[in-house]
Amino acid sequence: QVQLVESGGGLVQAGGSLRLSCAASGRTYVMGWFRQAPGKKREFVAAINWSVGNTAHANSVKGRFTISRDNAKDTVYLQMNSLKPEDTAVYYCAANLRVSGLRTAETEYDVWGQGTQVTVSS
Repeated sequence: QVQLVESGGGLVQAGGSLRLSCAASGRTYVMGWFRQAPGKKREFVAAINWSVGNTAHANSVKGRFTISRDNAKDTVYLQMNSLKPEDTAVYYCAANLRVSGLRTAETEYDVWGQGTQVTVSS
């Protein structure tokens, strides 16, 4: 069973940057990032196909966040720039073990990390 370990969350001022990392214990087809703010449903942020490297980003983060991967390290990153207070949430990485197409629904992901808190102060 693939396991995911996230790191890189923290407190940052609005306009700042953070980079989240997600190390996988094995190879998967697609990796995704989701987030959940207090009182809200978990929402899709970004996804990347592990072998091809094509990506998808939610409209709310497009142009500010970038998902990437390092095949040698089995690690996926989420570079977050121009952070806003509304980006405050627990961020989760997730792995799809079955199909190679990019997926945006959380039900399409099989394994989840423990989550890392990102707090953006105004």
